[in-house]
Amino acid sequence: MKNLFKILFAAAFMSTIMISCDNDDQILNNDSFANFNFEQNFLTVDFTSVTSENATSYDWNFGDGQTSDAENPTITYENFGSYTVTLSINDEDATVQRTVTVAPPSEDASSFAQISSLPIGGEGAAEIAAHDAINQQLFVVNNDGGSTIDVIDFSNPNTMSVTSSIDVSAYGGGVNSVAVSKQYLAAAIEANVATDNGVIVVWKADSLAGPVAVVTAGALPDMVTFSPDGSYILSANEGEPQDDYSVDPEGSVTIVETENFSSLTLGFSGFNNMVDSLAKDAFRVFGPGATLAQDVEPEYITVSPDGSTAYVALQENNGLAVIDLAAKRISGLLPLGLKDYSKEGNEIDPSDDDAGVNFRSVPVFGMYQPDAIAAYEVDGTTYVISANEGDARDYGGFSEEVRVSDLPLDATAFPDAATLKENENLGRLLVTNVNGDINGDGIYEALWSFGARSFSIWNGGTGKLEWDSGNELEEEANKAGLYPDGRSDAKGVEPEGVVVGSVSGSPVAFIGLERADAVAIYDVSEPKEPKFLSILETGDAPEGLVFINPAQSPTRKSLLVVASEGDGTIRVYETAN
Repeated sequence: MKNLFKILFAAAFMSTIMISCDNDDQILNNDSFANFNFEQNFLTVDFTSVTSENATSYDWNFGDGQTSDAENPTITYENFGSYTVTLSINDEDATVQRTVTVAPPSEDASSFAQISSLPIGGEGAAEIAAHDAINQQLFVVNNDGGSTIDVIDFSNPNTMSVTSSIDVSAYGGGVNSVAVSKQYLAAAIEANVATDNGVIVVWKADSLAGPVAVVTAGALPDMVTFSPDGSYILSANEGEPQDDYSVDPEGSVTIVETENFSSLTLGFSGFNNMVDSLAKDAFRVFGPGATLAQDVEPEYITVSPDGSTAYVALQENNGLAVIDLAAKRISGLLPLGLKDYSKEGNEIDPSDDDAGVNFRSVPVFGMYQPDAIAAYEVDGTTYVISANEGDARDYGGFSEEVRVSDLPLDATAFPDAATLKENENLGRLLVTNVNGDINGDGIYEALWSFGARSFSIWNGGTGKLEWDSGNELEEEANKAGLYPDGRSDAKGVEPEGVVVGSVSGSPVAFIGLERADAVAIYDVSEPKEPKFLSILETGDAPEGLVFINPAQSPTRKSLLVVASEGDGTIRVYETAN
């Protein structure tokens, strides 16, 4: 249905013009006025000038770079939003300037429902996806039996089909991530030897015959993204160690300029002397013999809406890094602290052997350890949402993961240690053996578990925790019959993915729950008081989430694309109204 917004902008101007003649100066009064109406149909706007009869020329500026000299022009905006539109007549004899709001369609964010699915393989076949709005196609990582990027026709989301595949085996050991911005597709590809430097491969999205650039990245590029304006490609180079820890490359972030594909890889050696100060707020540096630069493992990157700042999830380290993109430097590290499961609202079920789902307060701390993160803006302030999945280091040469039943507990801190260690209590819970032994005597005064079973909202400027979902994700999953009690001893619902999109002008967060096989939807327009809207059942192990706003959607409705690595299937969800 056509959305009709008709606004009459009227501004009358009386101009007094001095004309110099041979004999004398004549003063002529010239009454001129300029105004206009407009009518919106989705992104297309019809402008109608309403001006004085003496108007002979028209100069329009539509606030997005488009201009016109037509009397009654029609233009199409790329996105919904507010634009400053200017109309001048007769070489600025009269001018009117007003804000025109191109409003998005009205949608209910709680009404998302599945409209289609497309299996593209088995386990590992659909981990990460990216949407190309110009050509209406999806690019999907597929590592089931090979290493390809599948290209999916998305012109009709109800009848998706794989049209081709890009074989990336020539560029390394496997593709980990893909991203699209305007004309380019970028892929993060690890080396055949994972501890060696990988590459970022870039194609023109409408011509996939061969790449336009192959850029060297750091070791194990695990995630790739673009800045909002498409001027930068960034990759999170995880730099995981070899299994026996004989090689431990530095973690890093590679920044590529799309204008000429020049690149710079940033390391963390400048923070090597900050280990002790960061540890006070639970930032962890703990690999055998590792410096901070070696120990950090960049997992995920998000960029602020204004394109000035990148935030990097350092999952195993329990922190975020902040990058000044204009200066191309890492400006700081933000330790994330700990979540106290003994506090009201933070209850968890710590056991898979307690005859059911039993959320309760326990004397355990959770490390936030985010996987995916997403930046958004409210009233000029940037916020970062983190999906607090958690992750342990478990290698042949080093492993930190133990069960509480196997740890010696301090009698003062845990006077009921024998009871706590029973399987139906905390005995089955997986925790780290790296932290919690406060005085180094081999006996643990605190228990630190992996992840926070929640999502959090952090102030992007200060790093302050503004809000955490507590145990709401697990409570809502349980109400929906989706809580994975068999994972209670590990990380519960395991929030892994997050994406933020605008629905009817309000920011909405979609949180992927890997072990619950679900996506939780929240209104996050109030960062200190988000509101739960609904929960969607997905396929096995949802990881890649893509929000498509109506301006880029082939259906003119908001869409959510979910890539589930467990069953190798792409699912599409759409608002019902």
